[in-house]
Amino acid sequence: MNLHGKTLFITGASRGIGLAIATRAARDGANVVIAAKTSDPNPKLPGTIHSAAEEIRAAGGQALPLQVDIREEGQVLAAVKQAVEAFGGIDILVNNASAISLTGTEQTPIKRYDLMNQINARGTFLCTQACLPELKKSAAAGRNPHVLTMSPPLSMKTRWFAPHTAYTMAKYGMSMCTLGHAGEFRQYGIAVNSLWPRTAIATAALQMIPGVDLARCRKPEILADAAYFILTSDAKDVANSGNFFIDDELLGRHGVTDLERYSVTPGTRDFIPDFFVD
Repeated sequence: MNLHGKTLFITGASRGIGLAIATRAARDGANVVIAAKTSDPNPKLPGTIHSAAEEIRAAGGQALPLQVDIREEGQVLAAVKQAVEAFGGIDILVNNASAISLTGTEQTPIKRYDLMNQINARGTFLCTQACLPELKKSAAAGRNPHVLTMSPPLSMKTRWFAPHTAYTMAKYGMSMCTLGHAGEFRQYGIAVNSLWPRTAIATAALQMIPGVDLARCRKPEILADAAYFILTSDAKDVANSGNFFIDDELLGRHGVTDLERYSVTPGTRDFIPDFFVD
């Protein structure tokens, strides 16, 4: 099974992990809807929906760049409609867009709290809701529909909440969507899973966090390759839905044990561990 001719709706796909997943799918000849906010170049965050579209096309896929703020229901619904008009439907939704602020309660303005929850938890729910009718049609046509959310396993331990309660709540909200939607959509033959990295991933967003040593990170491609195994699995198989996958564990199950090519710095053994992985 591969992704040739499949249509992926990926939020936050203008750079980083979302773009890596998109270009991996494009190598199969997939159609990718780039639903992201950045239309004009930003000196602090490289990559726009247009530059992403160029990379996807160069990799062998088709691209539809759409400027979308997933906090806005009207924009999401319009993007889904445009995706269907362009490619005939949607087979895969990747909920990748996310906001982060690693701050304590006193240091978290409510405006930032709202932003994280509107993009992370609410945005994931909204995009899933908006794409669901098309995912049902994909299932009925035997096209193996998936929802993949970039969110962590649910570990209700104080140490994952205390340093940044607001961010953890917002990120776990995405994971709760996976937990609920996997059970709710099983009747339709739609698989719903989450994927999370064991180590920090070198993205432009991570560079914005002071003190992070990118040399001790892995590249976004490790998540792209792990996502590929999920998105090409049989959506009707109960075992392939409702999972919270960790990238290196999943790759190992598929025989990929040499992860050196994913290291930002070759030979690195002391990677920065990501949050939420016990």
